[in-house]
Amino acid sequence: MLIDFHLHVSRSEHERPWVLEFTQSQYDGELWPLVDSVVTPEAIRPFLQANGIDWAVALAENCPMTTGVTPSDFVADLCARANALPDPQAGPRGRLIPFASVNPYLTSDLAGELERLVLEAGFRGLKLYPVYQHHYVHEPRLYPLYARAQALGIPVLVHTGSSVFKGARIKYGDPLHLDDVAIDFPELTLVMAHSGRPFWYEQAFWMARRHPNVYLEVSGLPAKKLLDYFPDLERLADKVIYGSDWPANPYLRRNVDAIIDLPLKDATKEKILWRTAARVLRLDTCR
Repeated sequence: MLIDFHLHVSRSEHERPWVLEFTQSQYDGELWPLVDSVVTPEAIRPFLQANGIDWAVALAENCPMTTGVTPSDFVADLCARANALPDPQAGPRGRLIPFASVNPYLTSDLAGELERLVLEAGFRGLKLYPVYQHHYVHEPRLYPLYARAQALGIPVLVHTGSSVFKGARIKYGDPLHLDDVAIDFPELTLVMAHSGRPFWYEQAFWMARRHPNVYLEVSGLPAKKLLDYFPDLERLADKVIYGSDWPANPYLRRNVDAIIDLPLKDATKEKILWRTAARVLRLDTCR
């Protein structure tokens, strides 16, 4: 079993030029023709299946100033049509779980829009991009959004840490800004994408230890260095979630294999690679 908690399903027309340039620099071949051929309802599930991925969180993105816009409607349609395809003989592998994106500068009724996306469009989570949308996650105007997410029972994935992209403002990425949110919404599952890389690993680890509802997500981190960043990772085995950050990390299985090679207990590796994500995503309700 393998769950990828961080899969960007943006096509080249959704991304800003500097995003295309950077991601291409991480790949030896022609990356964006590959991405555009994969991100279709017919091709994405075979691609995930070929890489051993059972479930993947597919991310919408609404950051026009910095990275681009991958509309929620596009993501919902992609996931619904891909998931409707016949399962291979091995079982329901390569399925997609859509996560919505809302922008607090572009949407006035954040709670209402989230409810529409979840109840009408089938989204099962929310991704926040504070570094790219230029807001603090503990701003009061976001509290109705958190309250509605908590009531709907969906997890919220939050970009923490740095970014290389033009226009990103790193000050918004400190994981400690989630402390108020975790306290005020104790039933809301908060997942820290990128675990505060590279400035705030200690803060992210502390947040995951401090709050029962806060998790580390390790997309964008070289997995072979996880124990350098988090020497006590074994102590937090139940709070760590794997994600690839594809196509920014264009090699979908590279970090999976590196996690398998880490000197960790087999039970810990299973928790990182799928068990904790399955619990957070409530996969028994996704079948």
